[in-house]
Amino acid sequence: MTFFKHKTLVENPDVTVRLMKEDGSPGPLIQMAKFHLTDEEWQNKLNADQYQVLRAKGTEPAFCGLLTDEKENGIYFCVGCGLPLFSSESKFHSGTGWPSFFKPFAQENIMEKADASFGMVRTEILCSRCGSHLGHVFTDGPKPTGLRYCLNSLALKFLPSSLLTQAPKEALADTAVPIEKAAFAAGCFWGVESDFRKIPGVLDVIVGYTGGHTDKPTYKEVCTDKTGHAEAVLVTYNPDKVTFIQLLDAFWLLHDPTQFNRQGPDYGSQYRSAIFTQDAGQKELAEKSKAALNATGRFKKPVVTEISPATHFWPAEEYHQRYFEKNGGGSCHI
Repeated sequence: MTFFKHKTLVENPDVTVRLMKEDGSPGPLIQMAKFHLTDEEWQNKLNADQYQVLRAKGTEPAFCGLLTDEKENGIYFCVGCGLPLFSSESKFHSGTGWPSFFKPFAQENIMEKADASFGMVRTEILCSRCGSHLGHVFTDGPKPTGLRYCLNSLALKFLPSSLLTQAPKEALADTAVPIEKAAFAAGCFWGVESDFRKIPGVLDVIVGYTGGHTDKPTYKEVCTDKTGHAEAVLVTYNPDKVTFIQLLDAFWLLHDPTQFNRQGPDYGSQYRSAIFTQDAGQKELAEKSKAALNATGRFKKPVVTEISPATHFWPAEEYHQRYFEKNGGGSCHI
């Protein structure tokens, strides 16, 4: 049973997923490399029908897939890279002719993308690790999610519970390193993202909005200073390579934490200095670090950085992500 060859993984980790524990449950969040093959390699790896679905975004005929009526307990893996995608616990009979699930094995293992093909707008679902097309998700599913993940059998490899010990090592969570997250606000998020990304041990940085009272805020709305949200960054890091304390040290250096609701020429609560703590441990460390900074006398004015429990983090629009990397530029903060 071949899922994938480890040598095909690119060197730099750039996707956050959950692998499978030995009991078939999702493991902790980990950062790992995306699975990458050339088109020729994909054609050699997959048979013609699999290639048409996974790489050419085709759809197998209804009621023809081998897994549509599969009722045994187990896990459904990506044929392309072996990532666990769905569990039999969320499988249901939809009557549509394709394997249907009301939730994925782990939300992080699935990517969603708008699909406007065939004169209609649908939500395509893809494997997070290899980018292979899996099917579509619809909002006519059963409780508790109300979703119907409509899959192609050709995109899946099923392992019954009795055979999960035969899953490839690369699909198991016991060999993975857990990751942690931290959220900071320090003025314009373009420069904050760029600076945090340079720190060894930081795996990913997403810019977005948090700390406010509105759902799904846009950049235009946040700029009105009426949403309560701050321009912020969500940092994913390997705690074995860089600690939260070291991230705090970097945070204090990259802006002026004595400025209230502004950074340099940018003013408003959206530009405030803030640490959004993920748990009690981060809260304690942040408060001690702030007190220690005040005690050094480095600043003539007191540090006004807000320390608050983390709330929902809303990723900013795509054009804001890795802004300096895409557009060039230096820094928009102190």
